[in-house]
Amino acid sequence: GLAQTGTGKTAAFGLPLLERIDPDNKATQALVLAPTRELGQQIAEQLYTFSKYLDKVNVLAVYGGAPIVGQIRALKKPQQVIIATPGRLIDLIKRKAVKLGEVQYLVLDEADEMLNMGFKDELDEILSYTPDDKLTWLFSATMPQEIKRMVRKFMDQPIEVKVNTKNEVNVNIKHQYIAVKSRDKSDAMIRILDSDPDIRGVVFCRTRMDTQN
Repeated sequence: GLAQTGTGKTAAFGLPLLERIDPDNKATQALVLAPTRELGQQIAEQLYTFSKYLDKVNVLAVYGGAPIVGQIRALKKPQQVIIATPGRLIDLIKRKAVKLGEVQYLVLDEADEMLNMGFKDELDEILSYTPDDKLTWLFSATMPQEIKRMVRKFMDQPIEVKVNTKNEVNVNIKHQYIAVKSRDKSDAMIRILDSDPDIRGVVFCRTRMDTQN
């Protein structure tokens, strides 16, 4: 599936995925891989919402930056759907806390980002623990050569679903930037916020410390 960010890819795979889960089978039947903890949490929140009225269908997110002990404890209960970041999932596999031998559906979300972040070897290792006859669903905003190679390697006669690239999600965005010294960034941002009391926005930071500051 090829579509820009914000077009509803999580619903596109999440709803049919949950429809296919057998609630009477306690094994992990679906694995969703995401490049970052934040995306993993977003996917999990949406799948929790979608599965709210589905009896006995459990959804669990596991990712780095959270205590692994609690995730191991949660994995001792039946979890039919697991959303994971590659690094943390490998840690759990090596600790024998998670079994992927009965996975029927593998979803690679933001596959292009996973490759950009250098997760190719981790993906190869994770997929080696899953059955060969599983269904693989790959979602990406772009289709670089690396993704095409991934498709050829992991998928058999795949069907491509593509959102018309002319349908841009937002066309009314204005880009502006201000060049300041690193130490002046916070003060500059505060001035911008003060200049417009009604401003609403999202601030993206590079590090945890920057975020806290």
